[in-house]
Amino acid sequence: MNTVKFATAAFTLAALTSGIAMAQNMPAAKTAVEKCYGVSMAGQNDCKAGEGTTCAGTSKMDYQANSWKNVPAGTCTSIKTPKGHGTLAPM
Repeated sequence: MNTVKFATAAFTLAALTSGIAMAQNMPAAKTAVEKCYGVSMAGQNDCKAGEGTTCAGTSKMDYQANSWKNVPAGTCTSIKTPKGHGTLAPM
């Protein structure tokens, strides 16, 4: 009886270990995103923010109208800020 329990436990452990190893090798599902202008906080934009900036983290003020942040696709225009809603094009 102990041999059966030991074999069952060993088989279960082996199955769990191989499942974990397989899950680590699988690529993560990518969520579709879109550029949303006017929603990032100062220094937290995802890339170029117009004149005088170069790339990520260079926006100068909160909700800068020409800086963008990646957001889940389809959500940009529903994001409300103190300066209005996000837009899909620079303002």
